[in-house]
Amino acid sequence: MLNQPGLVDILAYDGLCTFEFGIAVEIFGLPRPEFNFPWYQHRIVSVDPYPMQAAGGIQVVSSFGLEALKDARTIIIPGWRNRDERPPQELLDALCDACHRGARLLSICSGVFVLAAAGLLDGKRATTHWRYTDELAERYPRITVDPNVLYVDSGQLITSAGSAAGIDACLHLISRDYGMHVANIVARRLVMAPQRSGGQTQFIPSPVAQKPRDEIAPVLEWVLQNLDSALSVSQMAERALMSERTFLRRFRDAMGTTPKAWLLQMRMNLARELLESSNHNNEQVMERCGFGTMETFRAAFRKSVGISPSSYRKNFGGTRTE
Repeated sequence: MLNQPGLVDILAYDGLCTFEFGIAVEIFGLPRPEFNFPWYQHRIVSVDPYPMQAAGGIQVVSSFGLEALKDARTIIIPGWRNRDERPPQELLDALCDACHRGARLLSICSGVFVLAAAGLLDGKRATTHWRYTDELAERYPRITVDPNVLYVDSGQLITSAGSAAGIDACLHLISRDYGMHVANIVARRLVMAPQRSGGQTQFIPSPVAQKPRDEIAPVLEWVLQNLDSALSVSQMAERALMSERTFLRRFRDAMGTTPKAWLLQMRMNLARELLESSNHNNEQVMERCGFGTMETFRAAFRKSVGISPSSYRKNFGGTRTE
C-alpha cells in the first residue's frame, strides 16, 4: 500500500463533460474518514481561461492552470468536448511532459482522443466508448484499439470505455495503489460492483429481444458460493436448465465474456481478497479458490495479476481500514 498516493489533477475545460468529471472528483476528491492512511490529494486544473461552461449549464472556475500539472502524480482527462477539435497544443505539451517524467494519465470515454492527439498512445493498446472505437482506430492507426474491454491499463496510461467505465478504470487504479480490498470499500461506497465482468460488447444495442441476464443470475450466485469447487461449464448449464450450447450463447450475451473466463476472474478476485485480508497461507487460498494444484494457481495468478501470490501478499497484505 502507498504511503503517499500523491496529487491527482482533474482537467476542466470549456464544454466539460460533467458526468465524467464528477466521477473523478467523487473517487479522488471525496474525504475518506473510513481509512486511517493518507488518501489522494486532488485539485481541478483548467485547460481554458475561466469561467468555463460545462454541460448542463454549470460554470467551473479553477485557481490552477496547465502549469500546475508539473506536480501531479496522476492526471484525469474526462471526455473531450469535441472529437473533431484538436486539443490546445499547450495541453498536449503539458501531458507529454507529465508522461515523460513518470506521471500516470487516465482518460475517460472520449478523453482518449486527447492522449491520441498528443501521440502518447502510439504503439500501445487503448479503448474508448464503443461508438468511437472505429473512429479512433481510423484516425490513429498506430494505436491498437480494443473495442470490447471496459478499460486498458498500459502502465502509465489507462484508457476507459463509455462514461461509467471511467469508474471501473479509477477503481482499478486504486487497486494498483492500495490493493483490491481498499478498492472494494470505495466501490461499496459508490454502491456498485467492485469489478464488473465482461467488456462493453454487452452494452451495444442488439436486435435480440431476450433478457439472458435474468436467466443466468441464479447460476452466477451459485457459482460465487461454490468457488472452492471444481466447477465446469456443463455443471453451470445444467444448473441453468439449458443445453451447454444455449448456456454459452446466453452467458456471452449477458456478460460479454465466456463462462470459463468469468469463472477464472471470480477466482482471482477471491484470491486477491484472501491474500490481502486473511491469514490463510497460499495453499489454503488455492483451495478456497478452487484450484487443483499450487502450480496451476501460481501460473493463473501471475498471468492475471502480473506477480506471484507471495509477492502480491507482500505488497498488499495487512491493509488496515479502521
